[in-house]
Amino acid sequence: MKSAYRRLVIKLSGERLAGDSGFGISPSVIAEIAEEIRRVHELGCQIGIVIGGGNVIRGIRAASEGLDRAAADYMGMLASTINALAFQDFLEKSGLQTRVLTALEIESVAEPYIRRRAVRHLEKGRVVVFAAGTGNPYFSTDTAAALRAAEIDAEVILMAKHGVDGVYDADPKLEPQAVRYETLSFDEAIRKNLRVMDQTALALCRENDLPIIVFDTGVPGNILRVAAGEQVGTRVGKE
Repeated sequence: MKSAYRRLVIKLSGERLAGDSGFGISPSVIAEIAEEIRRVHELGCQIGIVIGGGNVIRGIRAASEGLDRAAADYMGMLASTINALAFQDFLEKSGLQTRVLTALEIESVAEPYIRRRAVRHLEKGRVVVFAAGTGNPYFSTDTAAALRAAEIDAEVILMAKHGVDGVYDADPKLEPQAVRYETLSFDEAIRKNLRVMDQTALALCRENDLPIIVFDTGVPGNILRVAAGEQVGTRVGKE
C-alpha cells in the first residue's frame, strides 16, 4: 500500500477526541487515532493535522449563551492547543517525531506558527500539529485547516468527522431517505449550503483547487484507506 498524496492535512474535530463522553479527552481514542496516523506516515506522505477544541468549548455556542464572541473564540483556540499537546504526546509514544505550531504565541509549550518552519518540519518527516486555529476570532478551525493546507501546498484535506460518513443532500438523522454523495463540486456544495465545512473555508478551498474528503474517522482504518486513495466518504472538488 502506498500513499496517494505527497502531503496532506487532516482536520480532526475536538469532539472526536472526547470519545463517547462528548467532553474532555479520551486517552484510548487519541491513542487509536495516533496509531492510525503512524501507519499513514509509513506510507510515505507528509502529514499536517489541524485540531478543533469543541470537546472543551465551542466559541459560537458559548457566545450564544452570553459570553463575548471574541473572548469565547480565544478560549476555543486555547482548547485547541490543549488537544494538540495531548495528541502530540500520543503521536510520539507511537514512535513519530512531531512539532506543535500555534497561531497564538505560547512558546513555553509550542512553537509559533511560521509557514517556512512548518514546511521544513514536514520535509524532515515530522508530523506537524497546527493549533489555535488561525489565531483570530470569528474564524473556525475548518478555515484554519483550509488556510494551513493552502499555505503548505498540501494536495488534499481529510475532514475526519465524528459519526458522519460523508456529505448528504439532507440531514440523514432527520431524513432517512437522504442520499450520500460520492463526489461533489465546490460550487454545488456552496450553492446548496451543504455541511462540508463552513462557507469561508469551502470558498478558500475552491479558490486554491484544494480537494476535500469527508469521512467517518470512527471507523477503524478509514484514515489509512483515504490516504491510500480508496473511495471512502465524499470527495469535494472541481466539477
